[in-house]
Amino acid sequence: SISAPQTASPYSVLQDSVYLDGHTLVASVQHGVDKVPLKLNVSFLEHGIVRIRGQEANPLKPRFDDTQKLVLRDGGASLKYASADSLELASETVNGQTVHVVSFKDANSTASLRMTERPWTVEYVLNNKPSILLNSKGLFHFEHLREKPGADGEVDGADGAWEETFRSWTDTKPRGPESFGLDISFSGYEHVYGIPEHASPLSLKSTRGGDKDAYSQPYRLYNLDVFEHDLDSPMALYGSIPFMVAHNAESTVGVFWLNAAETWIDVTRDKSSTLGNLFRLGTGGKEPAVSTHWISESGVMDVFLLPGPSTADLYRQYAGLVEQTPLPRSFALGYHQCRWNYLDQADVLTVDAKLQEHAIPYDVIWLDIEHTDGKRYFTWDSSKFPDPVAMQQKLAHNGHQLVNVVDPHIKRDAEYRIWKEANDGGYFVKNREGTDNFQGWCWPGDSNWVDYLNPEAAAWISSQFRLDKYNGSTPNLFVWNDMNEPSVFNGPEISMDKDIKHHGGWEHRDLHNIFGMLYHKATADGLRTRESPDKRPFVLSRAYFAGSQRYGAVWTGDNAANWEHLRASIPMVLSNNVAGMHFVGADVGGFFGNPTPELMTRWYQLGIWYPFFRAHAHIDTKRREPWVFGEPYLSHIRDAIRERYRLLPYWYTLFREASLTGMPLVRPMWMEFPKETSMFAEDKSFMVGSAILVVPATDADISQPIDVRLPTQENWYDMRTHATYIAPLKRQFALDLATTLVFARGGSIVPTRERHRGSSALMRRDPITLYVYVSRTGTATGSLYLDDGETYSYQDGAFIERELSFENAKLTSRPSPRTASSPEQLEFLESMSKVRVERIVIVGMRNALTNAAV
Repeated sequence: SISAPQTASPYSVLQDSVYLDGHTLVASVQHGVDKVPLKLNVSFLEHGIVRIRGQEANPLKPRFDDTQKLVLRDGGASLKYASADSLELASETVNGQTVHVVSFKDANSTASLRMTERPWTVEYVLNNKPSILLNSKGLFHFEHLREKPGADGEVDGADGAWEETFRSWTDTKPRGPESFGLDISFSGYEHVYGIPEHASPLSLKSTRGGDKDAYSQPYRLYNLDVFEHDLDSPMALYGSIPFMVAHNAESTVGVFWLNAAETWIDVTRDKSSTLGNLFRLGTGGKEPAVSTHWISESGVMDVFLLPGPSTADLYRQYAGLVEQTPLPRSFALGYHQCRWNYLDQADVLTVDAKLQEHAIPYDVIWLDIEHTDGKRYFTWDSSKFPDPVAMQQKLAHNGHQLVNVVDPHIKRDAEYRIWKEANDGGYFVKNREGTDNFQGWCWPGDSNWVDYLNPEAAAWISSQFRLDKYNGSTPNLFVWNDMNEPSVFNGPEISMDKDIKHHGGWEHRDLHNIFGMLYHKATADGLRTRESPDKRPFVLSRAYFAGSQRYGAVWTGDNAANWEHLRASIPMVLSNNVAGMHFVGADVGGFFGNPTPELMTRWYQLGIWYPFFRAHAHIDTKRREPWVFGEPYLSHIRDAIRERYRLLPYWYTLFREASLTGMPLVRPMWMEFPKETSMFAEDKSFMVGSAILVVPATDADISQPIDVRLPTQENWYDMRTHATYIAPLKRQFALDLATTLVFARGGSIVPTRERHRGSSALMRRDPITLYVYVSRTGTATGSLYLDDGETYSYQDGAFIERELSFENAKLTSRPSPRTASSPEQLEFLESMSKVRVERIVIVGMRNALTNAAV
C-alpha cells in the first residue's frame, strides 16, 4: 500500500513567483530540501474547469507530454479557456501565511481557487463551500529528473530508483526516478466512482483507513492481460481511465488525471474532516470527506478539476475535454454471436441458419484467431474458409455482418507481407537500446509490435484495412482488437518491458496505458476511410483509455461462467459509463467455463441491457448458442434478445443523447436520483437512460425473491404487464425464470419497433410504436432519433429528431432545434417517407380514453 500521509508538506511557493497571465495562474513551487523549482500553471477554462500542470522549471531532459495531444479533443487545441477579464487575482498575508485567490464566474455559480504558499496547497471553492482540495494531506511529491549517482543506485534511500528487478526481468530505468504524486480530497462527499477498470463495487472502497471491507492495496491503473482475474479487487485489468467522480446530495464534481503511465490511487474516508478549516470557511470541521492519493510513474502532472455541479454539467465538461461517444453503426447495437472459435465457413453458415431457424434476431457473427493462416492477421486459413467473400455476402443478404479479430502482434516471418512491410518501413517498437525490433511471444510465436506512436506506422496499419489490401474482406467485415494492452506472453506481467523504445525515443512506461487506444484509433481510421464516402467504423477493443470512446466499443475482458461474475458485470459496466466509456459490455455467459442453463438464461436477460451485447466463449468450453440448451431456456433467451431489438429505437436515441451531451447510456441510480442518499452505493439495479429501471435477477436460487426499491415521488410501470407501482416503494418480487424486473419511469415516452425481424437492418423501415408512461401529473416527455445508421450524412442534417411531449391527454411531436433543411436532409426524409408511427400506447391514465384524434 502507498505510504501513510505526512503531517505537513515540504513544498512551498517561491516568494514573488505568483502572477496571473491571461487565463493562467503561474507559480513556482520548491521542495524545502531538494531546492529544484517546479513550474505550476493553473489554467481556467470555460464552465469552471480548472487545469493544473506541473513539472521542473528547467528539466534536465524533456518529460513525455504527448498524452494531451493524443487524448484531448483536437489534441487540446480546441479547449475553451476563460476570458482574462472574467478572472481576478487577490493576495493577502495573514499571520505569515500568504494566500492567493483567483475569483471567476460562470453561468451557474461563483467559484474561486485559493492557493497557500507555505505549504503549497490548492482549494477549489464552489458557492462558498470547499469542494476539491490538493495537497491538504501533504502528500505532494515530485521526483525531479537528475543525473545518475554512484554505483549504489540509491536516491533518498529508495532501492530500485535506477534499476529494478521483477522475477527474471530487469527494468533498467535509464532516466532514473521521475514519478510524482498528489493527494486530492473531496470535501463534503462520502462516495467516489469511476477509475475503471476494476472488478470492484461501483462506490469505490477505501484502500486504507481501517474500514472492515477496505482493500489492502491501492487501485492500480495499468492495462494488463489478466487470466481469470479476481473479483472484488483493486487489481489492474484491461483498461485504464483516470477519471474520478464524487457525488453528494447537493453536487457532483470530478477529477481527470491525464497521464498514461502506471498509476496508483489510494482512497480513504474521513467522517469528521477539518479540510474546510484550512481557509477559515466556517464549515465547523464536521464535513465528511473522501481523500485520494494519485501516483504516476512518469510524464507531466496534468490534472483537471470539473465543478459540475449537476451530473449533466459534469458530463458536458468532461466531453468538452475528451469528446463524446459518437453515433455508432446501427447494427452494432444488436446481438453479437461469438466464440473462440467458429471452426470454418460451414460452421459460420450453420450458426447463421440455426439462428434464423429459431427466429432469434442477431446482427454479427465473430471469428477469433483460428480463422487466420497461422495467426497471420489480414489472412484466412484457406482450408477452413475457402471463399470468405461468398460467406460474407451470404450473411449480408439478411442484414448480418462479420467481425474478424486483428491483434497487434505481428508474426515474425520474412515471407509474411505484413511483417515484411512493417520491418522495411521501420514501424516496429524497438528494444531498450533502440537498435533492433523488440521481440516477444504471443499467439503466433515470435512476434513484433507496430509502434502506433509513430504517425507513419499508424497510417500504414490503417491502410491495411483497405478492401484492396485485406484480401477476402468486404464492406460487411469489421474488426476486433484483442490482446492490445499489449499482451506479451514472455514479458513482465504478460506485457511489454517498460524500458523498450517507441517513436521519438520514449520509453514504453510513458505511454503504456494508451498503447491499446492508439491501435484502436488506427484500426477505426482504416475502416472509416476504406470506402468513399467515409462510413462509421465498428471496432471492439479490449484495452482502452480516456478517449477510446471515440473509436468504438470495449468489453470487460475474460470473465467466468459463474453467478459471481454475472453480478460483478453490473458495477463494471456502470463504472465504465461513469468514466465516459459508454459503449461497453461483458461476455454474456462468461468466457471461461460452462454455464448452467439457468445462468445462461439470466445472463441474456441482463446482457440485453449492456450497451454492447455479445455472447462469447473460450475455445475449451462446450457449445452454448441459444438453442443448445433446449426448452424452456431457448424461449426465454429468444424473448430476451427480441426485447433488445424491440427497444433499438430507444437505444439509438440514447446514443444520440450521449453524442451530444456526454451523458452515460446506463446510469447508476444516484445519477437519475441525485438526492436519494440510499441509492448512492446501489450497484445491483441501474437505469438505462432516464426512462428504464432494470433490476436483474442474479441469484442461483431462482426462487429467491428480489428486493426492489422504486425511488422518488413518481409512478413506475412494469414494462411487461403495465402494472402500476406508486413510489417511493420498497418491496420484494417473486420471479420465475421467464420473468425479469424492468420498470418504466412515469413521465417517460419510449419508442419501440414491434415487428420480429432477423436483424436490425431488416427493421429499418418498420413502423414506430410510442409507449407513453404517464407521470402522476398526467404528463410525459421523450424523444426519437433516426438516421441512416452507417454514414456521416447526419452531420449534414440527414436525420429525423423529434421531441415528444404528452400533456392534457394530447401527444405533441416537434422537430428538435437541431433540425435544419438541407439537401441531405430532404433526401433522407424521402427515403424514410413510408416509416410511420403505427401505434401509441398510453399507460397510467387515471381516466380511460374513449377516442383519439390525429
